[in-house]
Amino acid sequence: MAQVEATTERIIAAQPEDVFDALADYEGTRPKILSEHFSEFEVREGGDGEGTLVHWKLQATSKRIRDCLLEVTEPTDGELVEKDRNSSMVTTWTVTPAGEGKARVVVSTVWNGAGGIGGFFEKTFAPKGLGRIYDEVLGKLAGEVEK
Repeated sequence: MAQVEATTERIIAAQPEDVFDALADYEGTRPKILSEHFSEFEVREGGDGEGTLVHWKLQATSKRIRDCLLEVTEPTDGELVEKDRNSSMVTTWTVTPAGEGKARVVVSTVWNGAGGIGGFFEKTFAPKGLGRIYDEVLGKLAGEVEK
């Protein structure tokens, strides 16, 4: 099993603190910025950053649906980590300053991929598909926080 990684980033015209706060708001902002690939969204504990437990289904392809139960931590300033209790998947959101009144948001997801030929295809195509999904989420995030 090889580790698979998908990374996407975007510069958003808003203060980094405001962008991070919006990302960490699982009760208000997060449901608004998720793409149609996410369903059954539910905050089960918390709702604002560290200590949140959130559920959703992620439909990456017509046949691939991942049932995610994510524990949220904030290991460092500007970093939000979502660890899936149901798999090896970990998504890290990092928000840093990118010049006056701008923030760079990097979202990176890693998981243990399948072995064999299926693993080859997963490692080849899954990062591109997940990258497109998170690019759409980042676009919606920008729409929420940019003035």
